Amino acid sequence: MASRQQEETWTEEANCPICLDFFTDPVSLECDHNFCRSCITQCYEKKEISSCPECRQEFSERSLRANRVLANLAEKARKLKLNQKEKESKLYCEEHQEELKLFCETDKKLTCVNCVVSQEHREHRFIPISEAVEIYKDGVKSSSDSLTKKKSTVLEMEQQQKQKISQIRKQSISLQSHITSEFTKMHQVLTEKEQRLIRDLREEEEKILKPMEENLCEIQENLNSIQEKLSKLEKQLEQKDGVIFLKEEASRKRRISDEGIELSLVDGVLPIEKFTGPFLYPVWREMLDTINPELKLLEFVAEYEWKRIGECEAPVTFDPNTAHPNLLVSEDLSTVRYTGKRQQLPNNPERFDSYVRVLGSEGFTSGKHSWEVEVGNKTDWDVGVAKESISRKGKITLYPDDGFWAVILRKGNKYWACDKSWKRLDLSVNPRKIRVCLDYEGGKVSFYNSDNKSHIYTFTGTFTEKLYPYFCPYLTDGDKNTEPLKICPRTVTIQEDEGFIPSSK
Repeated sequence: MASRQQEETWTEEANCPICLDFFTDPVSLECDHNFCRSCITQCYEKKEISSCPECRQEFSERSLRANRVLANLAEKARKLKLNQKEKESKLYCEEHQEELKLFCETDKKLTCVNCVVSQEHREHRFIPISEAVEIYKDGVKSSSDSLTKKKSTVLEMEQQQKQKISQIRKQSISLQSHITSEFTKMHQVLTEKEQRLIRDLREEEEKILKPMEENLCEIQENLNSIQEKLSKLEKQLEQKDGVIFLKEEASRKRRISDEGIELSLVDGVLPIEKFTGPFLYPVWREMLDTINPELKLLEFVAEYEWKRIGECEAPVTFDPNTAHPNLLVSEDLSTVRYTGKRQQLPNNPERFDSYVRVLGSEGFTSGKHSWEVEVGNKTDWDVGVAKESISRKGKITLYPDDGFWAVILRKGNKYWACDKSWKRLDLSVNPRKIRVCLDYEGGKVSFYNSDNKSHIYTFTGTFTEKLYPYFCPYLTDGDKNTEPLKICPRTVTIQEDEGFIPSSK
């Protein structure tokens, strides 16, 4: 400790009082105080009178004497300080207090030369630190390159996600504008229709009330006349002079005989049905025609497209060679049900052995095809399309990457589209019949509710091998799901000469 303090004391003596750093080219003044040549020169340049910055002694001449001894002392102090810093920067073994120069590959830790012969590191492999640095730098560089690549990928994903968010926001703003515009049109149509109906009602009211009010005026005039006559009669009855009474009586009878009263009621009825009947329907039709004049055409096109689907109906049947042993396929190959009893069937390569599934007998490699499946009141089922190369044995997952494009029902009311990530389907009506439509070249598999012709879901992709209809009647669920799946026969044809004509086959 004392040695350390001594070192600090004499090294401080090697510091310039002006720059407070080790002397550089030290010089002595006449008062024997020492400074760096450059420091004292700059100090003199700022003053008119030459004096010592430390003791303030003034000199008539600026005399600077080189101090070689102090220069050597400052250089030694500078080197000593550098050595101390270098020594402090080095790491030492906690156990042997020696500099760490080796790396133990077995324990992955720094060691000194004495650790090599210690019991703790016996038979361990040691390499110089410089060699270890090169080895592990390669590993770090590899990790860095990998992370850099991942960073680039994530940055790209971030950019894509931002673009998608921007697109959604722009679409939302556009849709909000569209909704506001459409409701403005609806409000305008409804307001105009309301005002028109009220105007028509007032015109009807005026037309009916005018003759009635005119007749009421006539009745009131007659009533006033009668009242006047009654007043005269009452006065006549009060007359006590008999001669005057008889004269007035004779005059009254002649007047009454000359005047006849002919009155009648004028009736009128508002056309209530015009204003309370089903006027909303024509109002809605008018509104829809105003908002979308092509509505009728669109309805016609939709009906045409639905019937066009029937034109590409395929003669689909179940393939019993693919059916799970617990499934019973009917003789006409049109229905399949879960029996709960395993049949003794050959375990051929085409047959499903773990899941109660079955494929159609015919596959498709081109064109457009559709078929209809009756699911009835079943609580669980799968319907869709599958690749020829799908796995038939063991665990099978329903994803397009695994060769399935399917819509399923679970627990009676949970519909799912088995896309890359399963999507819950919110259906307003539980379908009893499902129509499956395959567009091979277009890369689409679409599902419809045949009962109300509503679209359920559409998968998109690229097809490169034969595709088969896919079915799963699922388990019985405690006798809640005992109904079979049934392939419906083709029921629609199109005759171009006569329009759309349904026919049974």
